Amino acid sequence: MFVKTQSFFFSVQRLFHQHQQWRGITKVRLKWVKNRGLDHIIDIETDLKAACLLKDAIKRSTTGFLTAKSVADWQKLLGLTVPVLRFLRRYPTLFHEFPHARYASLPCFKLTDTAHLLDAQEENIHQSREADTVERLCRVLMMMRSRTASLQSLHSLKFDLGLPDNYEKTFVPKYPDHFRFVKASNGIPCLKLTKWREEFTVSALQGRNETSGTGDEYRQFKRGETSLAFQMNFPRGYGAQKKVRAWMEEFQKLPYISPYEDTRNIDPDSELMEKRAVGVLHEFLSLTIHKKTKRNYLRSMREELILPQKFTRLFTRYPGIFYLSLKCKTTTVTLKEGYRRGKLVDPHPLARLRDKFYHVMRTGFLYRGRGLGMVSPSVISLDEPENEPLDEGSEEEEEIVEGSDFEDDSEGEEE
Repeated sequence: MFVKTQSFFFSVQRLFHQHQQWRGITKVRLKWVKNRGLDHIIDIETDLKAACLLKDAIKRSTTGFLTAKSVADWQKLLGLTVPVLRFLRRYPTLFHEFPHARYASLPCFKLTDTAHLLDAQEENIHQSREADTVERLCRVLMMMRSRTASLQSLHSLKFDLGLPDNYEKTFVPKYPDHFRFVKASNGIPCLKLTKWREEFTVSALQGRNETSGTGDEYRQFKRGETSLAFQMNFPRGYGAQKKVRAWMEEFQKLPYISPYEDTRNIDPDSELMEKRAVGVLHEFLSLTIHKKTKRNYLRSMREELILPQKFTRLFTRYPGIFYLSLKCKTTTVTLKEGYRRGKLVDPHPLARLRDKFYHVMRTGFLYRGRGLGMVSPSVISLDEPENEPLDEGSEEEEEIVEGSDFEDDSEGEEE
């Protein structure tokens, strides 16, 4: 049974009055711990995302191909650390190079048969899981203060949220009862939730507790008698520290506020509001396909999500919940509970397909490196799921890095 918004908020108010003494929790300053396993996943999936975006761009092209000149300035846009031309040539199983019909010295790239097969599988997933996509997009908008998000912000999150390519033209118009296009006061085009969806107000944390073996605890939470605890996975050495355990125990006892609840009656400087912000970030990352996204993507929605200005501190303050990475010249935040031993705990069908996509990328790169040229699509299995974890290591290696605390939330990082 879903939690009713009004009665749930009254329960939160009761818990807040019971726990006001925790407004002055003493926070422990923790050193940043580098997680090599999660860094490796971010490194791999950066190339994976770039390849998927290039695949979509070639597919959208009226000519069916892209020239090296047309993509020369896309390196920063794709988040690559190498020139786009070099990147395209790395993966001949996806991108077939040929000379331009009029300018023989101009390289062009079209999709291989293997890439077309993978794209067809992706389209099938989008069609069969359309209801899931509708729910995910509704939940994102429901967390916004105005139930609105700019199309620019959503476009940046398209890959992370598993939205179809060109979703604003092919997907959104099919659901006028859920979404509509509007313009913000500054003229920026936005997507707005048409109607509040009560059936989507149970957060990932609430849903997990509702379906887990702790049914009694969840029933107590709904009656306003207890709170919900976040799953903690501390870096090695931190979980055993008494001061850290004491701090986290006090934090967990604070009332859990659903990211879909009204927060107007909560002191913005209180510990309760901080826990609410942690809950919003937890829910947002839970909605992403790979349980991670770039910090800049969250920053573009900070005011709408009602997050503090220096919200990056929440990621380093709660290393049992989040991991912040500087891999690939960007800042990426990952929900730690989403991964176990280098693999997603509960992979979405799109994540499974992307694993297969990466397998094709890696196979082509290895064959090319050995001078064997193109790999026939028949060599690569497109029917069996790729079971290898993206992280080659069985354990996640961690390393404390002195002087790294990510306290700066300033602009300047690439978008």
